[in-house]
Amino acid sequence: MPTTNNANWRAHLAAFAETPSNATLTGILRGLEKESLRVTADGQLAQTSHPIGLGSALKHPHITTDYSESLLEFITDPFDNIPALLQQLDDIHRFTYQELAKNGERLWPASMPNSLPQDADIPVARYGNSNIGAMKTIYRIGLGHRYGRSMQTIAGVHYNFSLPDSFWRELQQRENNTESLQDFKTARYFALIRNFRRYFWLLVYLFGAAPAVSNEFVQDRKHRLQPLENDTHTQHLPFATSLRMGDLGYQSDAQQSLFVCYNHINSYLSTLCGAITQPHPAYEAIGVKDESGNYKQLNTSLLQIENEFYSSIRPKRTTQPGETALQALRLGGVEYIEVRCIDLNPYEPLGVTAEQLRVMDAFLLYCLLSDSPQTPNDEYKAWTENQKRIVYSGRDPKLTLLRDGNEVTFKDWAHEILESSLECAKLLDQSYASEDYTNAVQNQFAKIADPELTPSARVLKELKRGKTFLDHTLDLAEMHRQHFSDRSLSPEVLAAAHLQAAKSLADQAKLEESNQSSLDDYLASYYAQYHSCGCTASEDSKKPTACV
Repeated sequence: MPTTNNANWRAHLAAFAETPSNATLTGILRGLEKESLRVTADGQLAQTSHPIGLGSALKHPHITTDYSESLLEFITDPFDNIPALLQQLDDIHRFTYQELAKNGERLWPASMPNSLPQDADIPVARYGNSNIGAMKTIYRIGLGHRYGRSMQTIAGVHYNFSLPDSFWRELQQRENNTESLQDFKTARYFALIRNFRRYFWLLVYLFGAAPAVSNEFVQDRKHRLQPLENDTHTQHLPFATSLRMGDLGYQSDAQQSLFVCYNHINSYLSTLCGAITQPHPAYEAIGVKDESGNYKQLNTSLLQIENEFYSSIRPKRTTQPGETALQALRLGGVEYIEVRCIDLNPYEPLGVTAEQLRVMDAFLLYCLLSDSPQTPNDEYKAWTENQKRIVYSGRDPKLTLLRDGNEVTFKDWAHEILESSLECAKLLDQSYASEDYTNAVQNQFAKIADPELTPSARVLKELKRGKTFLDHTLDLAEMHRQHFSDRSLSPEVLAAAHLQAAKSLADQAKLEESNQSSLDDYLASYYAQYHSCGCTASEDSKKPTACV
């Protein structure tokens, strides 16, 4: 297990405290992908189509849908400063609320949904008649067959993070590394990912805000939750942090057999390509098409595409039209990482705060600069166990976690990680000539000392005052609606937003009018990339093996 008292860690801190190297940290790029359900005024899932005034969900660069037609996803540009990033997200919200007002809808501020209609009545996202649009919808139909549609209504915040080439050149030079710059970046991003998976339980504890759900959401599902005191409408666990990150969220029994190794890019590509190209018996039973020739799923493999693998963090690279995400990684290496373990903060209109983002910047820099040894099987299992403990018992004062095969107290280990993240926060403050990062990380120590200060504890405390999960969350939704509706966009920004929406609709229409191959041929060409990319798994690699 890595330690932050070693010579390499201290050397990296000292190196990036020097003026030329420290200045490279101002080139960090960040982007947000924020999901929110559209709901009616009484908190029911909106059954309406994606609002036409928001443009094309297929072609709009900032406003799309995730798995369900009712699940909006807002995507920002990458920014090198946090205020500008959040300002764009705020503008997107204000424009969206203007359109939602036409149907009296609002955004649900919690990660976990309220009661839902019958599974078949949860609308799957639609993207038009183009091949790529049809493929995106079929993928979601397949998810419904495999896991049920209710899981597709869970929302979260994804944080995209990358460091500039100037930073990587400095680090590579100081480590006397002779690889190509991209190969060096890719290897170090995977090292970051390994450390992230070791420690991300701390982020779930600090920012988890989903300790309870409505009774209706779990009534037909196996669960370990309990009624909240005398409230028969709400289920919870006393010390839970983020049920979204547990077995009620994006978890899959079928994927338990999928052992994904993060020791290097080839092992990662090999495992996922194998899972996409090798048939899985349970999904073969579903079949690809129904009796009328309509697609029920994209394939019968364990994964339809790589996005179906549910992970707390992903290595990413921008894809070209028609290119798979794994092909992009194979050809170009890692460009950035996507953090996927953050709940919506129901008390914040944007679902996330500047303080959270600064903590994550410092935490991710710590994951990168500290030693990250390759991972054996036993440690991989410990990651999974620690995640479960934090999800269901994170605020238990007696909580222990697994570290190097031993039980250690949560508070001691969390304090150690925060202390190391604080060192990185100081580097970031030095580069930005501020105290914002240091203050953000220091504020987290109070949550370690007192679990009642966490968002998950705040949610339960307010629910225990007598409001159901529905009433509590609906009140917050109304507050957020007023927050955005009371602040109109400037005429110039509003006009640009309308123009962008109109352009996205025109772009979709143009795509659908163009000459396209048949959908079957399009999918055959798309999936050929997995077979020809040189990373298809062997028979042995389809089984959980040593991560080497």
